[in-house]
Amino acid sequence: MERIKLTTAQALVKFLNQQYVDFGGGPERFVHGVFTVFGHGNVLGLGQALQEAPGELTVYQGRNEQGMVHAATAFAKQSRRRKIMACTASVGPGAANMLTAAATATANQIPVLLLPGDTFATRQPDPVLQQMEHTYNLSISVNDAFKAVSKYWDRVCRPEQLMSAMLNAMRVLTDQADTGAVTIALPQDVQGEAWEYPLDFFRKRVHRVLPRLPHPAEIAAAAELIAGKQRPLLICGGGVRYSDAGEALRAFAEKFAIPFGETQAGKSAVASSFEYNLGGIGVTGNGCANALAPEADLVIGVGTRFTDFTTASKSLFSHPEVEFLTLNASPYHAAKLDALAVVCDAAEGLNALAAALEERGYRSAYTDEIAEAKKAWGAERERLAGVEYPWNAGDERSLQGGMTEGGVKKGQADRAADSFIPEVAGHLDEKLSEYAGVLGTSLTQTQVLAIINDTIPQDAIVIGAAGSLPGDMQRMWNSEVPDTYHMEYGFSCMGYEISGALGIKIAEPQREVYALVGDGSYQMLHSELVTSLQENRKINVILLDNAGFGCINNLQMEQGMDSMATEFRHRGADGQLSGELMRIDYAASAAGYGVQTFRAATAGELQAALAAARKSERSTLIDIKVLPKTMTHGYGAWWNVGVAEVSGSEAVQAAYAQKSNELKKARSY
Repeated sequence: MERIKLTTAQALVKFLNQQYVDFGGGPERFVHGVFTVFGHGNVLGLGQALQEAPGELTVYQGRNEQGMVHAATAFAKQSRRRKIMACTASVGPGAANMLTAAATATANQIPVLLLPGDTFATRQPDPVLQQMEHTYNLSISVNDAFKAVSKYWDRVCRPEQLMSAMLNAMRVLTDQADTGAVTIALPQDVQGEAWEYPLDFFRKRVHRVLPRLPHPAEIAAAAELIAGKQRPLLICGGGVRYSDAGEALRAFAEKFAIPFGETQAGKSAVASSFEYNLGGIGVTGNGCANALAPEADLVIGVGTRFTDFTTASKSLFSHPEVEFLTLNASPYHAAKLDALAVVCDAAEGLNALAAALEERGYRSAYTDEIAEAKKAWGAERERLAGVEYPWNAGDERSLQGGMTEGGVKKGQADRAADSFIPEVAGHLDEKLSEYAGVLGTSLTQTQVLAIINDTIPQDAIVIGAAGSLPGDMQRMWNSEVPDTYHMEYGFSCMGYEISGALGIKIAEPQREVYALVGDGSYQMLHSELVTSLQENRKINVILLDNAGFGCINNLQMEQGMDSMATEFRHRGADGQLSGELMRIDYAASAAGYGVQTFRAATAGELQAALAAARKSERSTLIDIKVLPKTMTHGYGAWWNVGVAEVSGSEAVQAAYAQKSNELKKARSY
C-alpha cells in the first residue's frame, strides 16, 4: 500500500480537504474552513499544517473561542447543514471557552467540528501550561468536559488513531437524524508527530446523504389516524427547512385545509402570508396559532422536537381527544408525546402521506376559523406595531389590561394588569416613568420590530437567540422569503447573535444580515464584530437597549418577585443593586472597533439609521433605546417555571398557587 509521511495535523488538514457531501444534486465540498484562536496547544501543530498546506480551507481568525464556534454553527445552520466549519483552540481555557457553543450546536442538532488542543500524550512535560490536574486520574483534561455536549468525542493519542476518529466524525457530522458538535481532542505533541499514512485515507470521499423514506405501514397508520380527525394542526419544525420541505408542507396544508404553526427553527420555511400559516406557536407563539391549538384533535409534528416552548409545558394541546403524529428523521424525537411515529425525511413523509390521504378523499372540517384567527392576529399585530407610549405620570393607557375584539390578549406594557401578579402590577407606572426619563425614548420594542420588518429588504436574513426578542420576533416578524429567519432557540444562548451573523454572512455573502440583540446579550459577547471588519463581511447589529435583562426581569415580576439583579442599576444606599439606572452608550463602544454606528430613540431616527446602514459598506450598529415592559406576552400559552413553594411574600404565594392550578391541566408525560 502506497504511503505518505505526514504529521497528525498535516494528515488532518489533508483529510478535511477531501470530504464532500451529495444531497442529490452532486458532490459539494463539505468543510469550508477553520476558525482559529491559536495558543501553545495548537499553533505549532495544527497551525503549522494550516499555514503550509491549507488546501481549499479558508482560515478565519476568531476573537473569542465561544464566539467563533457560534459563527461556525450559524454558518452550518444557514447552509441547511450541508456545509460545515471546523474550529480549533488551545489547551485549558481556550478549549473550555468552546464548551458553551458546543452545547448550543448539539442542542440545535447543527454539525460543527471542534479540534481543541490537549495536554501531552507522552506526559512530558506534565503538567504543561494551563493543564488541569486531577489527582485521581491523570488522563483527564479539560477536553473531557466536551463529552457531555458532543454527539461524538474522541482523543487522538497516536497518529494512526486519526483515521478511525475522523471517519467516525464524518459519520456523525453528516447524520441528519442525530448530528451536533463533534470533538476530536488533539494532544499537542501528537499534532506534530509523524506517521506514514496510507494514501487511500486521503482519497476523495463523497458522503451521500439520502432522504429517509417512510415505511408504507407507518404511512398507512398515519393516514388512518388523520382520516378520523376533524381539526388536525400541523407543526412546522426545523426539519422542514433542513430537508427543503417548505413547498411540500405548503401543498399538503392547502390540499387538505390543515393549518400549521411554526417553531422558531421552522419559521420562514413557508411565507407568513400563506393562508394556512398561523405563525409562531407555543410560549413564544401568537394569538392566532395559540387560539386554534387547544381545539386541535390531532397534532402533526413535522421535523420538530416538541421542546417545552413549542408544547407550552405540555398544556397547550388540550382537546380531550387530542392525539399526536410525528414525522421526523430521528426515532427518538418522532416518539415524543407518545406520538404515532413516522420515521422519515420531512418532504418524503409529507408527499407519501398526501398520496394516502388523497385516496381517502380527506379534507379537514375547518370552515372560517383559520381566516378569522389570522384576521384577529393581524389587528393585534397592527396595534402592537403602531402604539407609542409617552409614559407620563398618570397616563391612563399605561396599565389598562383587557382583550381585543377577537379575544386576543393585548400586548405591550398595558398587558401588566392581566399578566403580572396584582401586588406587583401596581409598581410599574413609577418604573416606566423612570425608564423613559433615563433612556430618553418613547419607542416600544414591538414598534421597533415592525419598523425594521417593514424597512429592510425582504430577502435580508435576521438572526436572534435570547431574551425577550425571540418571542417578539416569532410573533411580530413576517417572513416572505424562504430561510430569512434564523433563530437559535434550542439552547437560547446569549451571545450567539453577533457571532452567528458573521457565520450567516460567510454562508450567504450576497444578502444583508441583521443581528437583533438585547443590551444584555451584547455585553455577553460581541467580539466577532472585529472579525467581520477584518474579513470585510458586513453585518448589521440592531441593539435594543432596555437597561437590563428585561426578559428575566419580567419573569421575576410576573411570578411575584420584585426586581433583583436583572436591571442595570448602580449599587444603592441600601447596599443592593437598587440605585440609578446605568446610562451606556453602545454605539460608542462599537465605533471604537471601526463599526459605523447610529443612535435612535424615535421612529424617524430609526428609519433614517436603517436607510444609512443599508448603504454602508462595513459593519454597522444601531443603538436603539426602547422602553422596558413593552414586549409581547404569552397569548394563552403557559410555561412551567420553578416558583418557590414557601415564601413570606403574598405575591409569590399567589404565583405558586397559579402555577399549581396550571400544572393540574398539563400532560404529565
